[in-house]
Amino acid sequence: MRELSGIKICFLAGTLEHGGAERQLFYWLRALCDCGAAPRVLCLDRGEFWETPIKNLGVPVTWVGEQASRLRRLIRIIRDLRKDPPDVFQSQHFFTNAYVSLAASLLGASAIGAMRSDGLTDVLESGRAGGWLNLHLPGMLAANSRRAIRYATSRGIAPSRLYFLPNVVDTEHFKPAESNAQDPLTLLTVGRLVKEKRLDRFLSILARLRIDFHLDVRGLIVGPAREDEDLRVQLEHQAKKLRLFPDGVQFQGAVSDMAPLYQQAAVCVLTSDNEGTPNVLLEAMSSGVPVVATRVGGVPEIIRHQQTGFVCDRDDQDGFVAALLQLARNPQLRAEMGCRARAWVEENHSLHRLPARLSELYRLACSEKRPQSEALPRPLPLPSTGLRRAEVGKNLTDREPASATQAGRGLG
Repeated sequence: MRELSGIKICFLAGTLEHGGAERQLFYWLRALCDCGAAPRVLCLDRGEFWETPIKNLGVPVTWVGEQASRLRRLIRIIRDLRKDPPDVFQSQHFFTNAYVSLAASLLGASAIGAMRSDGLTDVLESGRAGGWLNLHLPGMLAANSRRAIRYATSRGIAPSRLYFLPNVVDTEHFKPAESNAQDPLTLLTVGRLVKEKRLDRFLSILARLRIDFHLDVRGLIVGPAREDEDLRVQLEHQAKKLRLFPDGVQFQGAVSDMAPLYQQAAVCVLTSDNEGTPNVLLEAMSSGVPVVATRVGGVPEIIRHQQTGFVCDRDDQDGFVAALLQLARNPQLRAEMGCRARAWVEENHSLHRLPARLSELYRLACSEKRPQSEALPRPLPLPSTGLRRAEVGKNLTDREPASATQAGRGLG
């Protein structure tokens, strides 16, 4: 097995915004640097939250998203890689998989794609052509949930091309509070203010706890708005209608260090309609906080129902209310669940396991590398979508917004 220090690795990120996938990239880069490797990052956006912390590791970050044309971006990426060809070219986001696969094939490198959600969501968000290309082109796909792996195999991806790379959390940083006396109890939810996070659902549940059951609880919503989808005004209007203002809920906005807020929370709540393996839940559990979350994506893989928290169906608002009532009224149950949650995260998702997992991924990727003629799936046209060759070519030459966070579709 090749040591991590002996492999030249380059990552392509669609964005370095304040998100979970980007935090995982930071953890990976730190682990690689600690092992003596010298990774580098190409990014379609610039000036975002994680760029400075990554540069502080000594990792170069190069902006390759100057052009709106996908084809010109691909040429820009290839031109940069030729200066110092990597052994492995790895995508951090699903929508950049095709860039990575095509560039790696032309340069003779091993390509690793990413699956950061449940699989289906990634594909749908990338469009018909982009979804197929981003799923099928990479020689290897690293997925952070087993549900995504099951989806990929159902779409014809060979199991040998799939690798389970679970999210990790810094258990030394995210740790339980020494004391946690709370009045009122804080129900914490963390995520960008976008529709799929279903923060409207969180507000409705919070209102029922306060009004119908007279619980002394408050909600804390932490997370930034997105430029093209700012729901804060709408959510604040809903909160007013539900009589949650001024004492029942607080919108915190973006927070750079979440550890103190987890320590203040009695329960962490996730109400999303889709997820991969949420960093938020892992960080809360590492902090000794029980969690209540929707049964989506990889959530059932990380929450042991009635042991480390509760898992509810997306539309089961009564189930959410019942679980939160039980936790709010029983401090001993909260403490026991929180303790079990931290122990489980330490065993399965702590940082110290990351170097071995990355080493195995790169060993497999390098051993699976095939000649260029075999590297790309055939045939085209694409039978699963009915796309014609012309549509595939159009997907490469279409222009897109200069911001990858606004584009985030097709080839990136």
